[in-house]
Amino acid sequence: MEKMTNLNKKKRIEFSLVYRDMWQSSGKFQPRKDQLERIAPVIIEMGCFARVETNGGAFEQVNLLAGENPNDAVRAFTKPFNEVGIKTHMLDRGLNALRMYTVPDDVRRLMYHVKHAQGVDIPRIFDGLNDVRNIIPSIRWAKEAGMTPQGTLCITTSPVHTLEYYTKIADTLIEAGAEEICLKDMAGIGQPALLGQLTKAIKTAHPEVLIQYHGHSGPGLSMASILEVCNNGADIIDTAIEPLSWGKVHPDVISVQSMLKNEGFDVPEINMNAYMKARSLTQEFIDDWLGYFINPGNKQMSSLLLGCGLPGGMMGSMMADLGGIMGTINNIRRKRGEEELSTDDMLVKLFNEVEYVWPRVGYPPLVTPFSQYVKNIALMNLLTLEQGKGRFVMMDDAMWGMILGKSGKIPGTIDPELVELAKKQGREFTDADPHTLLKDALDDFRKEMDENGWEYGPDDEELFELAMHPEQYRNYKSGQAKKNLLADIQKAKDAKLGAKMTPEQLAEFKHAKADAVVAPVKGQVIYEFGGDGEAEPTVEPYIGQEFAEGDTLCHILAPWGEFVEVKAAMGGRLVEVNAKRGTKVQKGDVLVYIERNAE
Repeated sequence: MEKMTNLNKKKRIEFSLVYRDMWQSSGKFQPRKDQLERIAPVIIEMGCFARVETNGGAFEQVNLLAGENPNDAVRAFTKPFNEVGIKTHMLDRGLNALRMYTVPDDVRRLMYHVKHAQGVDIPRIFDGLNDVRNIIPSIRWAKEAGMTPQGTLCITTSPVHTLEYYTKIADTLIEAGAEEICLKDMAGIGQPALLGQLTKAIKTAHPEVLIQYHGHSGPGLSMASILEVCNNGADIIDTAIEPLSWGKVHPDVISVQSMLKNEGFDVPEINMNAYMKARSLTQEFIDDWLGYFINPGNKQMSSLLLGCGLPGGMMGSMMADLGGIMGTINNIRRKRGEEELSTDDMLVKLFNEVEYVWPRVGYPPLVTPFSQYVKNIALMNLLTLEQGKGRFVMMDDAMWGMILGKSGKIPGTIDPELVELAKKQGREFTDADPHTLLKDALDDFRKEMDENGWEYGPDDEELFELAMHPEQYRNYKSGQAKKNLLADIQKAKDAKLGAKMTPEQLAEFKHAKADAVVAPVKGQVIYEFGGDGEAEPTVEPYIGQEFAEGDTLCHILAPWGEFVEVKAAMGGRLVEVNAKRGTKVQKGDVLVYIERNAE
């Protein structure tokens, strides 16, 4: 009888707390260093987590925007977990590392040495296109630095994202040195049955490789997916805690533990007194300042996400974008004597258009930054279709870069219409390894550090921070970031309290969450360029338009004839345009305001 009981006993399942992603998916903000230091011991006291996510996309930018040193925050947060043997992990965007745009090899390589020295054990290395060329160098560099590289599969549902497709990628990453595999179901649209089959296939071929599942709650499939992957050999499950669990975030550890325990798995117990402390502290952090920047819509789940496949964390910014476009479209319809569209009408149109666009751009997994690109193409199509101009008329270089292969190999096939359009516009497709197109940059940043008299920091961590987040780091060093944040919080508090504001104060409040993009030189504003470098007439940026971090916003034609590029810095949603195309500006003039938003 005892022998039979042992045979029937299911394996041990461990839990990871994605504390960084809880905040990222709720509002793209993070607790301060002092708050992280307070919550860490309580997370440990809960006794149920084998791992905690302590860094990743947006974490360090937010520290910098709050006027804090992110290196200090990472070291402070990881230290308690390191001391008790809880593994720490970080989200690593491969070619993009910790930001939205590409990172040169020397900066990426330095990152792993810095993060290992700071106490981060595991980089979760993913590529938005599942192009292994963008992941394999990071696996090698992570191992060199003493970290445990986790190769990642970005999960989506399409005709090209088959079991064979994913198992081949997993085999390649493991052969390249990945010691673990993460199934990153970033939109929560992975079908449970396929996820179970994929887990079993990887475990059968590589029984020694640990499998971790990361699934967002948005469309409601994640609990079924967790059960499927666990029944097929998964080892560890990403979870969240209240008050930031569910919604567009992740399932709560209490529900996951209950489900798996009743399925017969060996799961850790939860210290509920500590859970309630962590819950209370997290709510305190929200009430303190983060709640002013969290979109309430991100607390809700939506089955509408299944059809379009967009990640739930984008819903807040997407609805804002939709509102801006809807006003323009309804103006057009009014002039034609046609019925205006409601928000629901527009939402259905957008989701349908994403479903139209996605296969034609080759089914890129809808994760940062490709989710933004596909959504933006669809949004622009809705406008240009209403204007009678057809589709694919308003696409910037970032959108085209994805289609042309500059970010990596597209999983599917680009539609012939887009191939022909690219040819007409003089755009060239490439199959070059993306990271080979980038020049090393650390020497230039060392020069800047030296000229400013800035310390490189322990393990060159300050040099790394400047190289990874140059604009935000400079604002942090000047002290301007802290001043801006304090002003933003005060304005948000005043608005919440219903304080009466003058028109001037209202204008200031509109910029409370926005970055002013200023002219770096005197000259004339040009909003788009043709392939030959000549300025072309084009539709100007519109209120609600979204920019990824590092996207080109415009160029300025300087008096000496040089075209000076201006980037969108942090990225986000355009809330005001101060300088229209052709405007003559002075150095330091505000061109636009771009509001940071949740992904």
